Amino acid sequence: MRKYIIPIIAATLTLTGCGIYDKYEAPLSSPGGDTNALFGVEDPSGGVGGASLAQMSWREFFTDPLLQQLIEQVLENNTDLNSARIAVEKSEASLKAAKMAYLPSLYFSPQGQISRFNDMTTKTYSLPLQLSMDVDVFGSITNKKRAAKAVLLQAQMGEEAVRTNLISTIAQQYYMLQLLDHQLDILTLTDSLWNTSLETQKSLWENGKAYSTAVNQMESSYLNVKTQMVDTRRNIQATENALCRLLGITPQHVNRAKWGSAALHHPDAQGDTGQRMFDTRFLKVGVPASMLELRPDIRMANHQMEEAFYNMQAARSAFFPSITLNGTLGWNNGSAGTVNPAKLLLNAVGQLTQPIFARGRLKANLKISQLTQEDLQKKYVQTVIDAGNQVNEALADCQAAREKHAYYRRQVEVLYDAYAGTHELMDNGKAGYIEVLTAQENLLSAQLNEAANMYKGAQAVIALYIALGGGAE
Repeated sequence: MRKYIIPIIAATLTLTGCGIYDKYEAPLSSPGGDTNALFGVEDPSGGVGGASLAQMSWREFFTDPLLQQLIEQVLENNTDLNSARIAVEKSEASLKAAKMAYLPSLYFSPQGQISRFNDMTTKTYSLPLQLSMDVDVFGSITNKKRAAKAVLLQAQMGEEAVRTNLISTIAQQYYMLQLLDHQLDILTLTDSLWNTSLETQKSLWENGKAYSTAVNQMESSYLNVKTQMVDTRRNIQATENALCRLLGITPQHVNRAKWGSAALHHPDAQGDTGQRMFDTRFLKVGVPASMLELRPDIRMANHQMEEAFYNMQAARSAFFPSITLNGTLGWNNGSAGTVNPAKLLLNAVGQLTQPIFARGRLKANLKISQLTQEDLQKKYVQTVIDAGNQVNEALADCQAAREKHAYYRRQVEVLYDAYAGTHELMDNGKAGYIEVLTAQENLLSAQLNEAANMYKGAQAVIALYIALGGGAE
């Protein structure tokens, strides 16, 4: 046996040089090699000082206490997140089993037999402990263990992705509720103002200073506001139900603060108009290279390539011999008779199996592993490109919301003046109902659009936070 030890060691060293023990090296750059161009903006690290958005915990980013309570509740109760946690535990169990593959397996397999021939009874038995151990000379067990670890890391990234998606969804639904409350307030005030206009128009008609068609048109617009209020209340209920479903509770009222009562992401974001909440001057993005280390989808894609790499290494190892050590230790009796004394049984076998012809299975497995790795490498590149695109889109949405906010704000101001002026003229009989209706409807539309734009801006900031890899902690 000793004369085979030196050749085996030499073969092992040779195979180590062939790369079957190589470790996976993660890519850390964008497809073009220049991570600074990944976001598609000239100064991706701009913004106010301090940590980037992605480095903020969700408690720092979402400062509303009521929203924080909802996020904590969804992270504790959500079914999808619980399934992701179970997937992590399953992967941990698989990794533990892969690590235990280095150890020998031990079995206790007692056997007994009774036979009778010509009035002679023979009893035989054996009480052996059987031991079997695979010697990982050619890296098969090591590569499978490393692949199992990569699977665990993927499961962890999957859990993180579910968590960040839940945080984003809860936050957007919460701000949608605030928007709907704000719009309902606008409609309620409009309902009161238009009711006054309707009563004025009825008074003019009764005094012969207006036509009945003016009253009908005014009442039609007033009723339209009523229907919008009903729709808004229904949307509030639907949004609350959607939130409750995510929280894993029965439909009920969701407590929330008024719009603009809490800063979204930065102390300077507070303001009476909410503009600073999505002002890009207060959004520190950070460099793209940092984003590669924070986004769960990019890290998951990386660990998928890692798993494919070690699966390919294991497929290469399958071409080389497998060495197995088997042993048996126990007691048995081998002599005939009714009573037989026990004797010690000891057996040790070393086995080397070298594949010669496996009907193409080994080559096919290696080819499949190589193609899988190539496919995942291309998907990783696309994941990085998509990440940069998402950041670029979120920044563009923030910028657009900011620019539009100033226009909407000014539009509301001038239309309110126009509404007040035309209403005064109507009271003095110097303006017709058409001018009043037009002024009223334009003002309402501008107010609702301003509120919706503020929500879009907040939505864009949340999308930017998640796109940069925020929400993991």
